[in-house]
Order: sequence, then structure tokens, then C-alpha cells
Amino acid sequence: MNSSYRYLRFFRDIALADVPLVGGKNASLGEMYRELTPQGVKIPDGFAVTAEAYRYVLDHAQAWEGLRAALDGLDPDDMEDLARRARRAREIVYGAGLPEDLGREIRAAYGELRAEYGEDLSVAVRSSATAEDLPTASFAGQQDTYLNVRGEEGLLDACRRCFASLFTDRAIHYRIDQGFDHFKVALSIGVMKMVRSDLAASGVMFSLDTETGFRDVVFITAAYGLGENVVQGAVDPDEFYVHKPTFERGCRAVLRRTLGAKKIKMIYAHGRTREATRNVPTSPEERARFCIDDADVLTLTDYALKVERHYSAKAGHDRPMDMEWAKDGIDGTLYLVQARPETVASQRKGGVLETYVLKERGEILVTGRAVGARIAAGGVRIITDVAHLSQFRPGEVLVADITTPDWEPVMKTAAAIVTNRGGRTCHAAIIARELGIPAVVGTTGATARLAGESEVTVACADGDVGRVYRGTLPFEVERTDLGDLPRPATEIMINLGNPEIAFQTALIPNDGVGLARMEFIINEYIRVHPMALLHPDRVSDAAVRAKVEALARGHAEPREYFVQRLAEGIGTIAAAFYPRPVVVRTSDFKSNEYASLLGGRDFEPDEANPMIGFRGASRYAHPAYAEGFALECAAMKRVRETMGLENVILMIPFVRRLAEADAVLAVMAEHGLKRGENGLRVYAMCEIPNNVVLIDEFAKRFDGFSIGSNDLTQLTLGVDRDSEIVAFDYDERDPGVKEMIRLAVEGCRRNGIHSGLCGQAPSDYPEMAEFLVEIGIDSMSLNPDTVLGTTRRVLEVERRLGREPRAEAGA
Repeated sequence: MNSSYRYLRFFRDIALADVPLVGGKNASLGEMYRELTPQGVKIPDGFAVTAEAYRYVLDHAQAWEGLRAALDGLDPDDMEDLARRARRAREIVYGAGLPEDLGREIRAAYGELRAEYGEDLSVAVRSSATAEDLPTASFAGQQDTYLNVRGEEGLLDACRRCFASLFTDRAIHYRIDQGFDHFKVALSIGVMKMVRSDLAASGVMFSLDTETGFRDVVFITAAYGLGENVVQGAVDPDEFYVHKPTFERGCRAVLRRTLGAKKIKMIYAHGRTREATRNVPTSPEERARFCIDDADVLTLTDYALKVERHYSAKAGHDRPMDMEWAKDGIDGTLYLVQARPETVASQRKGGVLETYVLKERGEILVTGRAVGARIAAGGVRIITDVAHLSQFRPGEVLVADITTPDWEPVMKTAAAIVTNRGGRTCHAAIIARELGIPAVVGTTGATARLAGESEVTVACADGDVGRVYRGTLPFEVERTDLGDLPRPATEIMINLGNPEIAFQTALIPNDGVGLARMEFIINEYIRVHPMALLHPDRVSDAAVRAKVEALARGHAEPREYFVQRLAEGIGTIAAAFYPRPVVVRTSDFKSNEYASLLGGRDFEPDEANPMIGFRGASRYAHPAYAEGFALECAAMKRVRETMGLENVILMIPFVRRLAEADAVLAVMAEHGLKRGENGLRVYAMCEIPNNVVLIDEFAKRFDGFSIGSNDLTQLTLGVDRDSEIVAFDYDERDPGVKEMIRLAVEGCRRNGIHSGLCGQAPSDYPEMAEFLVEIGIDSMSLNPDTVLGTTRRVLEVERRLGREPRAEAGA
């Protein structure tokens, strides 16, 4: 080991305190190499060329005066002036060269790395500014990176280029925006072993959800080849979530995954080309499968948690992290190649809930990955090349293939951003979050489809899918001061079926989910009748059969497609609200709704009145659907046991008779879901008058009842609310209906089981919410947009009745 370097430090000799000497990126790499390698986190070895070396280069060449002259009087908003001055500054720094003694040290350190990794070593040469990766400002992407650098001369030239990149247009503009003095920021260079991810995969991960700031997940993106494509947004990557609390308890499961397009990959270039890397198309087979497996995802999660834990301990408070990783295709090892504090979602101030609501829907022009949970409208400006950025006007919607750091000066004036390529960790997404504007990325063709459009509305407030609508549509921003809103004695829960908005919805003060509708997930994410997956030979339409087979492709067997998708959808909702209870209702499609699923017509009866037909509990033990219910049970068993989300309570809908309840409970037990085992609670919907009449008997079989006011009203009054002729007689406030609800609540209390209501009534009618409080219901489950208003109303009623709110503050 050579310890006599003046201008270099190996990672083993660097710690976080060395930011002034080696910059944030290198200080972090050194910290991880020293502290986390013993914990099993793999970090490639390397060394830093110090900021002192940067200053020595400019001192030796007497370049400071020329550099100051190049930037003196700069107008950062004049793009042409900025580009001209930045080019001159780079020429000065690159032209300064490297003093002989510095070059000698770099060669010697490179020789040490070759001795460690072999003569065929190639390295990554990365810039590390001395003011970067601060908790409140990220310099990520402001300077240049050079990959697959080989040989001493190639390394020395890459170092000169790195030093010069301190004066890229984007870096100069960013320093001005952040209030940094150009001459007080220096550049260190990181030289580290190249991980052969050109033969495998790489990506970015965060120890929180980047869209909502939800802290209980690790979010991982992945694509084939070297990582620059993911960072720059040139590919739509695979995405994975893992739930941190259950992972820490020893449950090893991927919470949720999304397959990305991954149309290109960056690999090493060979031959006489000057470029060290190049992009090539991926094969259809590569695009159709995930680029890393579950074991890789779980290893990366382990790394992320160890990194977050270490940096949080150093900071003295929670410190969510933004990390880059790479998988070596030769030895199969996963490496962390960068870590820095996350600087956007984790910096949001709590206390005010901001919700964007689109008041009208229009024609959808393109869709993609949603970034920002906001809505904006503006004129369309398609920019095909960085040279045309001067055409952009503030307040317009920027539409591009991808964006790079060079685009940032105009991005900060955009109303919204739309790109053809990229995932939710690409450059456009990161900058949109920093700026607080919506972005739709990975649209595949926005530049072509939006050509000729004058105004568009960019909507990212409905979950994972972002939509670009034609024209300017009205929208509202609802801001709610959560303050220290106390929790009422009555539990206020949420009705939710869409996993995409679970993390965001969980931020509303609540006591859990009173109704998670399985039908939404089946309809939106599975789309196939479960019996069609199990018996494709019985699907009569060949075209439909082909669609069913295509959807299940890539899974070990068709049933796994259904089980995995359902488990991940429910698991996402359960994780968002963990450890609060999440009541999951097993499928309650009516036969005509089941028939509308792919392949469903071959397995469903044609009923005159499906509302009181083959639905709910009657299906589960029936030969026509028993195999389908077994898939639902398998998914719920996976959520509770494999994923470890034991906060899930199962709820059986439309239980007509006691014998039917017994049959369904027996079937569930056969499938590993026995009431009482592993803390499993089973509720039933109370929506049939017979449930109320025989509540003492039903109470022996279930742990709670959730009153479905919609169906209970129809069946108590004998009214079909969908019939235009008699719909006027449908009223959940009818005295007879209210008496049914009162009897149900009293029956639950008498038998010591939970009583709740999950229908529309308390969301629609304030007087119904008051009535439920007065009769002493344990919980009511509401639509998300009515939770806060109803919570305040319930607190008022409880105050009038002399009931004290619960001690804990809102969630």
C-alpha cells in the first residue's frame, strides 16, 4: 500500500467529514467502504483525486485570472451568453493539463487498483463537487462522468475532462440558483472499479417513495446495462417496492413490481470508436421479463436499509437516501456505486395536505408514469434538441424525448414536463419533483402525438398513471391544515381499492381501511376471469383465449399471474396503512360484472337480477367458482404470511344464511386461512335483513360486521336503486333502514364484536354520520375526500354527547 500520496486518497482512508477535500460523492463512497463493507454491503474499491489537486492544477497553470474573466458579468438567463462563457471556462481548465507529480500519483494509484482487480481493469471516472449532496441541495448530474476508461493515458484525459466539467452550462446555472460562489466550489474526482453491469443490470433506489415521501418502503428501479440510461431517463425501467417494517421483521417478499419497457441498454463499445460505451436495442425476450430477480431486489433492500440506518445515526435523525447500484454480470455481485441524502420528498413540510382534483375529464392524448401528484396546464412546446431551448417560453409544457442537466435552466420555468422516455427516477422526474411541477415520463411518442396541439392539461394526481389531456381543463387545489386534529372515539376509516394512491391516501389522518375492494384490483390489474386462467380450454373465443394467455405469460403458471397481482395490489394497500387494520373484502362482483372480465362469459350464468343472484359468499364453495375463490385465498395467505402484513382482516360479502357462513369459513380454513390462527380475524358484510335478524348466531362465526348501507337499504325497502322508475324510494335515511342499522350495532355490542359501516351514507349525508355516532358504532369507513370533514363533524357530535377524543394525534 502506498500511503505517501499528496493529492489522492483511497476510499479506505476517506470518511464523511472529508467533504471539503473530496466532495460529497467521494466522501460518501469512502464512508460506505469503511463502515458498511464489514456489514456485507459491496462497494467497488477506488480512490479520490482531491479538491486540493483541482486547485493545484489551476495554480500551476496560473489559470484563475482567465477563469474569473470568462465568468465576470455573466447573465445566467441569456442562454447563448451562458453557453459561450461556459465553453471558454472549460477550455481554460482542460488546457491547464495535469502537473507531472499529480499525473505520477494518479498512475501509481491506478496501478494499485490493477493489482487488486487484474490487469484488464476498467474504471469509472466521476466528478465530486465539494458542495454537492447536501441535505437541501443536490448537485447530482451537474458535472460529467466517464465510464469504461482503460489505460493510464485514458484515465489522465478523463480526469482533465472531469475538472473542466465543473463549468458546464448546467453546473454554472445551478450554482447561481443555489447561491454558491463558483470559486469556492472545487472539484474532486472519484476513480473506481467499473462494475460489469453492461453484462447485467443497474439502477437507482430510494429508501422512501419518491412521489409521496412515504417512509416505509424501499423503491428500486432497474434496467439492463450500465446505469447512465436509468439516471438520464433514456429507458423506462422496471420498478419494485419492498416494505421496510416487515422486511426488518424477517419477511422476505417483494411488495409490488412493474415491468418497464427497457428498450435499450448501454454496453461497452469495442473497436476504433472514441466512445467507451454505446446503446443497443434490447431483445423482445429481455423486454418481456424483469431484469433482476426477487433475490436481487431483497439484497438491494438490505443494502438500502443498512445505508439509511448508518447515515441516520450519523445525522442524529432520519435520513432517507438516494442510491445508485450495479450488478456485475461476471461474478453476479450487486454493488452500491453511490449514495447521497434524498433532497426532495424528505424535505417536505408536514401539517398541510395538498390535493389536486381535476373537475372535468377530456380526451387523453398520451399516458405515462406520473410524477409529482399535481395538475398543470399550458401551451405545448416540443423541444427536439438542446440547441432549440431558447425557443421555450415560461409557463409552457415542455415536451421532449428525454431531458438532461443541460435543460435545467428552462425546466425551472415550465408548467409541466412530458417525455417520451424515462422512469420515475430519471432526470426529468427528479427535476420536476425538485421544482414542484407535474411530469409524465415514459409516454412512448409524446413528441409525435402532441405535435400540432396548442394547449394541454398534464394530470398526475390519480396514482401511477399520468395523463395528458387535450386543451385546458379546470382543476382545484384543496389544502387542508391537519394541525393537531384529535382522533374521535369513533374510528374513522377509509374506503380504498386503488393501490396506486394508497401511500398518498394514508397521509390523511385515519384509523385504517374499513373497506379495501378486491374487485378494483381484479378489474384494473388482472382483467381476466380466474376460471379462464385455470381453464383456458373452456374459453370459446380464440382471440380472447390468446389475450388471456398473453397476460399470464412470464409467470410459472397462469394461476400465479392472478395470485401475484392480487397479492401485490392488496399488499400495497396493507403496507401503506401498516400496522393499522385493513379490512379486505373478498370479491363481490355480480355475475354480469364477472362476465365482463376476459373469458368471463364462458363461466357466468345469465341472470335477470344479478344484484340478488350468484354473488358473494354463495360463489365461494360452489363448484362453478370454488377454484377461483381458492386463488383469492392463496393471494390473501401470501399477503398475511409471506409479506407479513398481518394487519389484513378478511371480510366476506353477501352472506345470506348461517349454513353458507359455515361452508365459506370451512373452505377458507382448507386453504390455510382459519379464523383465529396467526391472529386472523374474519368479518362479514351486514347487508341482508337476515344478517340483522340472526345477528346473535352470525356473531358466533365472525369477529365483526361491516354494514353495507347501499345493499341493506335496497333489501330493506325492496328498492332497486338502479331502476329509474322506483329509484326515488331509495333512501338510506329511511326510519326502517336506520332501525336495521341500530339493531345491527346493538347486536355487535351485545356479542362483543366489532361494528362498522362502509357504505356511502355517512359520506353523503352529515345527519347519517351523526346518527351512527349517537348509536355508538365502533367505526365508519368513508371515501377519502370526505374523511377530514366527517372527522370534524364526528368530533362535534361526540363533544355534545360528552365523549372524550382519543389521546393520540392524527396519523
